[in-house]
Amino acid sequence: MTVTLRFAARSDVGLVRSNNQDSAYAGPHLLVVADGMGGHAGGDVASRLAIAALAPLDSDDHGPEQALEDLERTVEQARLDLVHASEAAPDLAGMGTTVTAILRSGNTLAMAHLGDSRAYLLRDGVLTQVTVDHTFVQHLVDTGRISPDEAEHHPQRNVVMRVLGDFDVDLTPDMSIREARPGDRWLLCSDGLSGFVPPEQITEVLAESETPDEAADILVTIAMTAGSTDNITVVVADVVDEGERAGAVAGQPAQVVGAAASGALPAPGPEADAPAEGTGPDTLDDFDEEPDDDDARPVGRRRPWIGVLVTLLVLGGLGYAGWQLYGWTQQQYYVGVVDGQVAIYQGIPASVGPLSLSTPVELTGTSVDDLPAYWTNQLDGTIRADSREEAVERADRLIAEATPEPTPTPTPSPSPSPSPSPKSSPSASPAKADPGARG
Repeated sequence: MTVTLRFAARSDVGLVRSNNQDSAYAGPHLLVVADGMGGHAGGDVASRLAIAALAPLDSDDHGPEQALEDLERTVEQARLDLVHASEAAPDLAGMGTTVTAILRSGNTLAMAHLGDSRAYLLRDGVLTQVTVDHTFVQHLVDTGRISPDEAEHHPQRNVVMRVLGDFDVDLTPDMSIREARPGDRWLLCSDGLSGFVPPEQITEVLAESETPDEAADILVTIAMTAGSTDNITVVVADVVDEGERAGAVAGQPAQVVGAAASGALPAPGPEADAPAEGTGPDTLDDFDEEPDDDDARPVGRRRPWIGVLVTLLVLGGLGYAGWQLYGWTQQQYYVGVVDGQVAIYQGIPASVGPLSLSTPVELTGTSVDDLPAYWTNQLDGTIRADSREEAVERADRLIAEATPEPTPTPTPSPSPSPSPSPKSSPSASPAKADPGARG
């Protein structure tokens, strides 16, 4: 039996930060999350360089025994890239990034880990944290000085002890080999998710979501709802039997999100689209540019297939190929906005000249004004589905996650009038005031 990966990646700048220092990559053979060090110069540059070094591993050229060695060697190359970059641009000195990466070779998964980004495995409904945080607080837990519960609220919980940095120190990553078992669901994430959403809620989302896309969308939403003050990046991947589910994963392109999406990467292998020639940064100065608004948005908003599709439709005119492609668009659904309400659209959020490729087909009854601003920013076709029913279900779940339930106000029970006691008299003293009442 041969397995493959069905995957989705999302990254959001979050509620507080002005730019996204996280980067992630998801492809048929490679999954990576890199969290650039907040407060360090060039954290976004560090995460982009890490992804740029690792992305070419996304191919089937690695044997099971070679994959671990290739992954460790490439992580070291990424460290050297950071060193060279800071030497060439001194204002980048001090940059660093976490790296959590999985490289698939056949039915084997090689893993490398540095920092406090995490890898979780959902197997048979049970969520396991596979990685160990390289933080000062985790060290205190490991040595028995504080409890795991105390670590959750420790003031130094974000102090990372081992990262991929530009300092000339060899910090060997944690390396391991695991089995790729059909039915497994993997989550790689930055601490913008794991630091704000409890494992129980992560488990629920991963267990109940039908697809990696749905799980990734909801995880970012609940991190926002929880008030995450950091960039939020997630990669969700299902291990599937290639023979049974080939149609669900065939041809799925690699996804690059976060800071790395603002610069070209090396060709990631034969199964993913290589970046166009000349689109990468010419000098290290290009890494200093602040990402524009599009670069800070979730990956779902980057839809290169729309441009390809539109081009084909224009070239094909009303020919057979164009008609077939148009028919495919009308089998898709997404969540958008109509007259200030959350709505379900049939089609894709694109147009060819005067021809729109989508039509609103159902209103949910939820006003956009009732939702947080960060949630409404996703209502541009990012949340997609393969059927109308699935689109409605996803919209309902996301609305429920984004809208806190009102706390019911208890209705005071009427106090019965006291019956006069034979021993009472008109001169009886008044009852004592409730000590909890305010004066």
